[in-house]
Amino acid sequence: MSTTEQKRKPIRIWVDGCFDVTHFGHFNALRQAKAMGDYLVVGVHSDAEIEHHKGPTVMKEDERYAAVAACKWVDEVVPNAPYLTSIEWMDKYNCDFCVHGDDITTLADGTDCYQVVKDAGRYRECKRTQDISTTELVGRMLLMTRDHHKRRGSINSSSITSVNSAELGTFSATPATKVSHILPTSRKIVQFSEGKEPEDGDRVVYVDGTFDLFHTGHIEFLKRAKQLGDYLLVGIHDDQTVNAIKGSNYPVMNLHERVLSVLSCRYVDEVVIGAPYSVTEQVLEKVYKVNVVVHGNTPSLNDKDGQDPYQLAKDRGIYVEIDNPQNSVTTESIIDRIITHRKVYEERQRRKEQKAALEREAEAAEKAAAAAAANK
Repeated sequence: MSTTEQKRKPIRIWVDGCFDVTHFGHFNALRQAKAMGDYLVVGVHSDAEIEHHKGPTVMKEDERYAAVAACKWVDEVVPNAPYLTSIEWMDKYNCDFCVHGDDITTLADGTDCYQVVKDAGRYRECKRTQDISTTELVGRMLLMTRDHHKRRGSINSSSITSVNSAELGTFSATPATKVSHILPTSRKIVQFSEGKEPEDGDRVVYVDGTFDLFHTGHIEFLKRAKQLGDYLLVGIHDDQTVNAIKGSNYPVMNLHERVLSVLSCRYVDEVVIGAPYSVTEQVLEKVYKVNVVVHGNTPSLNDKDGQDPYQLAKDRGIYVEIDNPQNSVTTESIIDRIITHRKVYEERQRRKEQKAALEREAEAAEKAAAAAAANK
């Protein structure tokens, strides 16, 4: 390494946002931002700030802070960051510039949140991930109850099943919410994956699940599972398997959306895409030699044939159950939050869509002005 490289000041980057119901679009922005420098500082807005400028959050601020902290590209999380990005806050954390997606975000009064840092020449853009947003996911959850939320005999009945779906009819016509049409590519998987192999003597831990609406319950479970070994392999069930086991409402996110979210977690080394619901010989021997299979201390649904999906691991004496202090946060509990307060979130969706339309107009005007200036 040259003397110049050794003396180069590390580039510190500021990113801020709500990070509500964190998804692979958030993680892709953080990945791109980190690639622009050396140290990534992420400011996360408080519930009160978001309520004022956008509407109520789905996830509580502590849950959102924890979700961002678990992202492998994040070096530092700043709670209670202001909604209006300021030079003072960037300087406080010694950040050289701010990164945001190539779309305009505005305050409640319509002001561009990033105008100050743009004017100061300390703003960079990354490419926004299309077809995914928190608004989109909330819409999917609201629409889940329109035609179904019927599960085959489950361990715990859900309050969601008591919702009169006819009451949600007004929301179902909203054009912004749709079935996900994400087109996954091998390049995207590679961008999110570390490509790391277990080393000789490493203790390989295997866990599996749906990992739908990737949340703090998942994160804490993965963290605790990783502590039981050196290399964490995560099996993610495909959409058809999840649908057959859990019912016609699930999953909210498709397989590739779920895979990218799990790959962004700092505790995960590798994933098995479309893992079988039951742990098989192939899972234990053919990917890597698995030393321990881990599951949370909550009951699991049997496979379609009625068998315990972990029976083979139990027979081999490599099955371990672990406690999870975050087990009250589940995919279903998040959906419950939406449905229980559905009128509030329907209003949030309408407000957000109106605000988004104004932001698109502002973005188009900004681009037109930039193009006109370039042609002078």
